Amino acid sequence: MQDVLIIGAGPAGLSAALYCARAGLSVTALEKALVGGQMALAEKIENYPAAMEDGYSLSQAMQRQAEQFGAKILQAEIVSGDLSGEIKRLRSGSQTFEAPCVILATGAAPAKLGLAQEERFLGRGLSYCATCDGRFFRGKRVAVVGGGNSAVSEALHLAHQCETVYLLHRRATLRAEAALQEKLFSSSVVFRPNCAVRELLGQQQLTGVVLDENGRRETLDVDGLFVAIGRQPESAPFLPALAADAKGYLLAAEDTRTALPGVYVAGDVRKKPLRQIVTAVSDGAVAAQQALAFLRGKP
Repeated sequence: MQDVLIIGAGPAGLSAALYCARAGLSVTALEKALVGGQMALAEKIENYPAAMEDGYSLSQAMQRQAEQFGAKILQAEIVSGDLSGEIKRLRSGSQTFEAPCVILATGAAPAKLGLAQEERFLGRGLSYCATCDGRFFRGKRVAVVGGGNSAVSEALHLAHQCETVYLLHRRATLRAEAALQEKLFSSSVVFRPNCAVRELLGQQQLTGVVLDENGRRETLDVDGLFVAIGRQPESAPFLPALAADAKGYLLAAEDTRTALPGVYVAGDVRKKPLRQIVTAVSDGAVAAQQALAFLRGKP
């Protein structure tokens, strides 16, 4: 049994692991996929102070630092658990992890279009990560769906290797930061506003999409489609034991505490006004300090 279990090893989880380990606590972070989470997939980090590198390198540096002070990082997907008792129990397949303190830093996964053919074309022309899969479309025609920072960043990334890149957004204006929009409009990316994807086309492989542009239907031939329309919180295993908003983001104040003693929420899975690496790291540090105080019996 550990003093603290951290679910998720993105920037929030790694920050919490570092702070817990430096405080002398035994701590294990459980990550179901890639250490660093979404941060690890970023081609370049420009909005985290003093970091001007790719997300994978930053993730690796955070992991090394946490492990240097004694934190353990294991591969495991938590599917259910009991957070109500004095000792929290979290299950991953046949394995059970126990600790008096738990920090939930599970982050958020890419939102889907909700189209019938979506699962069918996943990995066959449809992707949720241009950094991961863009290389498969070198010299081809692709489209990105979305209008926020992620969508614009993915379109710009693809513009360096694809023949043609369309940015499809259902609204007239983008939501991305001004600096990113400036880069977009000086690039080769073709911006298509007021466009909604209604259908995916193809047999074994995606060959195009059907667009609805202000009520007018149009077929756009593309070899690849990258979806970047937001995120969905990875909170399902902890509901309804913990309070959440209508979208599933877990409710916790800036001190990261929940209504359950010894349970804290950090990073993108928490309801908050800004989800960035810097705010996730901050959450992780706060949650670790709260856990330390809890274990030492302080109010």
